[in-house]
Amino acid sequence: MPRRRALLLLLLAMSSSSPTPASARPAFACAAGGASSSLPFCRRSLPARSRARDLVSRLTRAEKVRLLVNNAAGVPRLGVGGYEWWSEALHGVSDTGPGVRFGGEFPGATAFPQVIGTAASLNASLWDLIGRAVSDEARAMYNGGRAGLTFWSPNVNIFRDPRWGRGQETPGEDPTISSRYAVSYVHGLQQQQPTTTNLKLAACCKHFTAYDLDSWGPTDRYHFNAIVTRQDLEDTFNVPFRACVTHGRAAAVMCSYNQVNGVPTCADETFLRGTVRSRWGLDGYIVSDCDSVDVFFNDQHYTSTPEDAVAATMRAGLDLDCGPFLAVYGESAVAKRKIADADVDAALVNTVAVQMRLGMFDGEPAAGPYGHLGPRHVCTPANQELALDAARQSVVLLKNEPPRGKHRAAGVLPLRPAAHRVVAVVGPHGDATVAMVGNYAGKPCRYTTPAQGVARYAARVVRQAGCADVACAGSQQPIAAAVDAARNADATVVLAGLDQKVEAEGLDRSGLMLPGRQAELISAVAMAARGPVVLVLMSGGPIDISFAKNDPRIGAILWAGYPGQAGGQAIADVIFGHHNPGGKLPVTWYPQDYLQKVPMTNMAMRANPATGYPGRTDRFYTGPTIYPFGHGLSYTKFTHSLAHAPASLTVQLAAGKASSSSSPATFLNATAATTVRVAHARCEGMRVPVHVDVRNVGERDGAHAVLVFHTAPPLAGGEVGSGGAPARQLVAFEKVHVAAGGVVRVEMGVDVCDGMSVADRAGVRRIHVGEHRLVIGELTHSVTIGVEQVEMEVLAKAPIWQSSGKNVLSVLHVDISLFNVAAYAYLHPWKTASTTERYQLGFLLSALGCNMSNLLVFTPVMVEMMMKRYKMEKELGIGNEVGYPKNMDVVKRNPNLAAMNRKFRMVHGVSSLASLISFSSLAMHSWYLSSKLNF
Repeated sequence: MPRRRALLLLLLAMSSSSPTPASARPAFACAAGGASSSLPFCRRSLPARSRARDLVSRLTRAEKVRLLVNNAAGVPRLGVGGYEWWSEALHGVSDTGPGVRFGGEFPGATAFPQVIGTAASLNASLWDLIGRAVSDEARAMYNGGRAGLTFWSPNVNIFRDPRWGRGQETPGEDPTISSRYAVSYVHGLQQQQPTTTNLKLAACCKHFTAYDLDSWGPTDRYHFNAIVTRQDLEDTFNVPFRACVTHGRAAAVMCSYNQVNGVPTCADETFLRGTVRSRWGLDGYIVSDCDSVDVFFNDQHYTSTPEDAVAATMRAGLDLDCGPFLAVYGESAVAKRKIADADVDAALVNTVAVQMRLGMFDGEPAAGPYGHLGPRHVCTPANQELALDAARQSVVLLKNEPPRGKHRAAGVLPLRPAAHRVVAVVGPHGDATVAMVGNYAGKPCRYTTPAQGVARYAARVVRQAGCADVACAGSQQPIAAAVDAARNADATVVLAGLDQKVEAEGLDRSGLMLPGRQAELISAVAMAARGPVVLVLMSGGPIDISFAKNDPRIGAILWAGYPGQAGGQAIADVIFGHHNPGGKLPVTWYPQDYLQKVPMTNMAMRANPATGYPGRTDRFYTGPTIYPFGHGLSYTKFTHSLAHAPASLTVQLAAGKASSSSSPATFLNATAATTVRVAHARCEGMRVPVHVDVRNVGERDGAHAVLVFHTAPPLAGGEVGSGGAPARQLVAFEKVHVAAGGVVRVEMGVDVCDGMSVADRAGVRRIHVGEHRLVIGELTHSVTIGVEQVEMEVLAKAPIWQSSGKNVLSVLHVDISLFNVAAYAYLHPWKTASTTERYQLGFLLSALGCNMSNLLVFTPVMVEMMMKRYKMEKELGIGNEVGYPKNMDVVKRNPNLAAMNRKFRMVHGVSSLASLISFSSLAMHSWYLSSKLNF
């Protein structure tokens, strides 16, 4: 939990209108007949920002600064109550923040699996459904006066280092998964429609940016300066936040404690105002992590005075301080002219506008679209069933070997109740409850422990802990009793792993091994067990379990993350085959010795062979693993076949973007152009369609995650990964359910500018020209990407009469026409000219009109059509010149290309007729004028 300082007590003492407990809740703002119900900020017909500006304009300076903090004071004279901004909903409504208070009619809320586990499902629809369920429960509690509407979730930081204690809160190490999770969960929470700005809840993506160290050795998050390259910011750390804002339309972003390259993130104007608000277009507010402003003043000593700290953070773009700092020093900062009243007003408009969009200034919520939600909508059977389903989908089957001596048999799982009547449940997590929900959890509706889950299948469960707790330290651990239980059971389930005393906020791990004597317990039980041994691990971060992976007496290994309130039932459902596991690891499981090469403070993602630095995550680390990213088995088997994917694709450059750093020749010769800046490409709609048929060749129905990995071609003279390109990168994924013996087609699209581009060392995204590889399971497909520059390459490849030559001829015709008209008018003034001479001048003017039409109308239209047709022909592989199809049968079968040919012939015919008329007229009159002028 973020630390709170003594200043908070001072602030609370200053506050006379803090949020009121539900038992004495005041009237909602703008209630009918209230003190301000007739004022503009209460008029629902006005835009949210207009209403916010009106309210802010009515406040005194003292009132304004008290609204700059999470524990915002009320303004009684305007009928505005106090409000607590800090609420949490990481994986269910949580009372970690002061905005949520369980009790009375709301004793608890549905506790879904911790995010790292839910991410393993690779099911974006599930993520959205969880968000929707949480939003119902949160709104219900708000209506009952037990919660706010601003929830500082999700956490979309990249799980960069396996030791990080808060990695459990994130969707894992991969930017693509993290981005899609962010968008899905935010959509579920906010339920904002495309045509409106109204919100059900206001989500907040945190912690921006490069925040993934809490406390490691002498370094903590309050003092850590993360040295991060532009390249890593662009293609790793900032990716989920960009998606959260641009696609998820999150209402808020939270800046982090740490510095990035010497500047506190909450005081970095380039990050907050430049990137988040201007470049990505945040429509909402920016909030600090709790006490971050105080931290960069008192701990990091970034500014010399408190008022300078206020100025630094507000000018950077901060709107709301979680903590009292801005309320304590904001007024003096204005008085000392460190900031202006306008700076405060701008921040408040951003925060109050979000409250307007939430309906917090629309009077009694019962009259609103969510006013019907109440206690009966919390912990509903449907939500609890969703929590169970999410826990099942989160389980990852890491190992499933045949029983000893039966090499051709199926794996030991699933167990069969008829054959495995007596099951020993051993290990410190056998009776887990609180441990199953991880951190940032609330009060669950109820728990099902693993032992209780197994008891629903086994005739008898023998429970022996084997360890007094997860630490399992000391010589007095009851390992012998667990060994005896395994010796006399038909099957043994060992529940081991980590908990919040080992990995948590403020607590990073020093190693990757199981705590204490847990490994000794597991090995002893496996050696003595009469029946199959199943190891179930609960953890957020990866664990080096190479001893168990390589032990043939341990038949199966499951990873369950922190599976939430229904975790025990979900684990048992998988073990006994009621649910076929389909989860995939969202992080790489490294061996212990990996840590010797990677200080946690080294933020570099890419390997450095010169120093022996191995790189991080599946994208850049290619060394040995315990289990790789994306690993996960099933009780059935799936195969893939490629139904559709193009073999080539042309990147078209945007008009006027011929690269300021390259000569035109670079784009006239495809072999010379090794990369194309994404900023210079026409990215809209540029996707590689990938259609895959997934066949279930086993005997059980199952869900399968189709993963598409991409590898960019090497740069000229380089190797794969040169220029900092990932060794491979996940670019698309979909979860699909396939019945036994069935086939399902999965249609995905890979965004070329986003998924298939590579950030260079300056942080500029570029598309490599050449052969790109897409890997889907056992399949590898190549897509050759070429470059087409609209104004140069296409015209250079076209015959001269069709493109550049036609432009030149049109310009010459116009010049000649103008000369003829001017000369003829000079020799034959209109007043003295005969009727015949006037007709001749009319013909010349007609010729001029024909040529002007060619230059300004027909030629541009033809050039555009030629470029489109050339692109179509090149993609179909039927022509190597613009407008010259080699295979007319293909043209006949392609209606779009045939239609393009007809239009081209029509326009070309009209243009040619105009050219013929003008040429004849000009030839005749040029001869006439030359004889007249004695040329």
